[in-house]
Amino acid sequence: MSEAPITRPGWRALTPARIGLGRTGVSQTTADNLSFAMDHARARDAVHQPLDVERLVNELGDAGPSALIVNSQATDRATYLTRPDLGARLDPRAAPELDTCPVRGADLAIVLADGLSSLSLHHAPAVLEHLTPQLLADGWRLAPLVIARQSRVALGDEIGERLGVAMVLVLIGERPGLSAADGLGAYLTWSPEVGRTNAERNCVSNIRPQGLAPRDAAQTLYWLMTEARRRRLTGVQLKDQSGLRQISSSS
Repeated sequence: MSEAPITRPGWRALTPARIGLGRTGVSQTTADNLSFAMDHARARDAVHQPLDVERLVNELGDAGPSALIVNSQATDRATYLTRPDLGARLDPRAAPELDTCPVRGADLAIVLADGLSSLSLHHAPAVLEHLTPQLLADGWRLAPLVIARQSRVALGDEIGERLGVAMVLVLIGERPGLSAADGLGAYLTWSPEVGRTNAERNCVSNIRPQGLAPRDAAQTLYWLMTEARRRRLTGVQLKDQSGLRQISSSS
């Protein structure tokens, strides 16, 4: 017996994407128009909302109070949005604290960056809760946690270079969409230094309870980081094969 086709309301229950929109004559329904306007407003608010550092520090638990807090060269949100280059470079006033950090040459530095949605960083503690114990159990040496304001992904390269770490992980707020304003991205770079390109990074995106769950993101990152350290590289030459064993077992 063939299965009954999924009706339009059924489709919409499967995804936050805008599918199966209602119609009144040649126009969308009032409900769909209002939903679009609300999601657009949430996306705009997410871009402009400043990072609540105090709240984030509290959410991080024991790791929060020891975190280093730095700024990029973008002095405010308007500058950050119009000058991406400044968001990728460290404020010179933050350099001495990183240069004199007592933990030098660690295996990994973790940077929490506001990016284009500071709301997203509130998923970061859950990712670290699952990821950090695995790394410590494997003997990884971790640099102090860094919280970066007005930050682009590339700011992690300069932070990692100044800390002298082998690898940097940047957890950053992704550009909001009309179905998700709080997606967290994770960017992993081996041997970070100013001038690294995106082709030299690995990315795990859409980390959020309604997307890639923090626990699953942590498992993917753990696999990538373990392989990156073994092969001494990240980027296009390192493919995520963390799920192949499960796929093979299932088949």
